[in-house]
Amino acid sequence: MMTSFFDQFASPSYLGIPLIAIAIALPWALYPTPSSRWISNRLTTLQGWFINRFTNQLMMPLNVGGHKWALLLASLMIFLITINMLGLLPYTFTPTTQLSLNMGFAVPLWLATVIIGMRNQPTVALGHLLPEGTPILLIPVLIIIETISLFIRPLALGVRLTANLTAGHLLIQLIATAVFVLLPMMPTVAILTATVLFLLTLLEVAVAMIQAYVFVLLLSLYLQENV
Repeated sequence: MMTSFFDQFASPSYLGIPLIAIAIALPWALYPTPSSRWISNRLTTLQGWFINRFTNQLMMPLNVGGHKWALLLASLMIFLITINMLGLLPYTFTPTTQLSLNMGFAVPLWLATVIIGMRNQPTVALGHLLPEGTPILLIPVLIIIETISLFIRPLALGVRLTANLTAGHLLIQLIATAVFVLLPMMPTVAILTATVLFLLTLLEVAVAMIQAYVFVLLLSLYLQENV
């Protein structure tokens, strides 16, 4: 039976029960829990060092009010990285290739930054819609353009993450299919194609981490404008 290349992005189900909840909850079971001992193992130490470095880098541009988001943003970053990396394993499902899931992350967090800005400093938050020194004739047009760009932000967050991961998975599947097709006919070309596949897989590992970092970094920039 012929299957489509896009079947890998369909949400799996068993006896009519969608398994996406298990795919989302699985990463949390893989994280090592901190020990009560003074000296922990290497994995826990490495995890703590990575979280501290990332949190310091992310919170550096923000003032004290924005530091309340440190736990949320660091947890989201680790969660997205783990889901993206697990999706590169064979016979697995990547929940972050679903636009609905990514929009479910992007819209509430973006809306929270906007509400914080409107509540704490409404004049500054509304001032972003109209740059200083704008000619009078351009004021209505610029307000409309800036408002549209403001509401496009969560859509850009979700679409960027979805598109990058989907494109990477499709490329890996296309090249892997080409390797299996070329192997009986042209072994040399198949070996070269397999080398390209290996390099592309390494690239996708980097993309999986970078896209999670970019998602959280853009949220921190939106927060920076409103705190």
